[in-house]
Amino acid sequence: MEGMMQPDAKMRTESGAESSPRGPGCSLRHFACEQNLLSRPDGSASFLQGDTSVLAGVYGPAEVKVSKEIFNKATLEVILRPKIGLPGVAEKSRERLIRNTCEAVVLGALHPRTSITVVLQVVSDAGSLLACCLNAACMALVDAGVPMRALFCGVTCALDAEGTLVLDPTAKQEKEARAILTFALDSVERKLLMSTTKGLYSDAELQQCLAAAQAASQHVFRFYRESLQRRYSKS
Repeated sequence: MEGMMQPDAKMRTESGAESSPRGPGCSLRHFACEQNLLSRPDGSASFLQGDTSVLAGVYGPAEVKVSKEIFNKATLEVILRPKIGLPGVAEKSRERLIRNTCEAVVLGALHPRTSITVVLQVVSDAGSLLACCLNAACMALVDAGVPMRALFCGVTCALDAEGTLVLDPTAKQEKEARAILTFALDSVERKLLMSTTKGLYSDAELQQCLAAAQAASQHVFRFYRESLQRRYSKS
């Protein structure tokens, strides 16, 4: 993993749980995922990253309102609900980022004039919330059988005042960080599908974070595969 980063990159390793699927040297927190939890959606998934947890449900392809109908592809909507209270500006911004990521991989042309809705409920936010939302959305879309050209995942990086890179930061680490960068990557070529940043950073640090996120995405996609294998290998 370190080989994909710049030689002078510094990384702080976070210990994961013993059930963690990640190999040595990877500084992501432990993962957990359970699919098909809900009966009403066509697909659902609960995704846990450390103490950050998100529940996702996917409805569709289904009938769409005439006002939202697109003649040559499916209409994709994302709804993000906070743990408490009503959605605010932050939730609307995350909805747009998640929708853009989903639209980049979902083969909407196979289901024109239909609606695909992804509903995300924040259960707990202990850092790297957007990345966890992206991962929950992907696993829910897989559970719903929505056709996609590739899977996708989210990885968050934080840079502290000294320039030390922290992958999958906690809420405390995000609060202390000089910059926070979140990337969405596909499973085929590790292509960048979406990025959002906050804070101050140099071009070199941006490239360093992107390289670290691309390396970390291999561990996320490996977890996806192992999770799906465990589910479908059950008799």
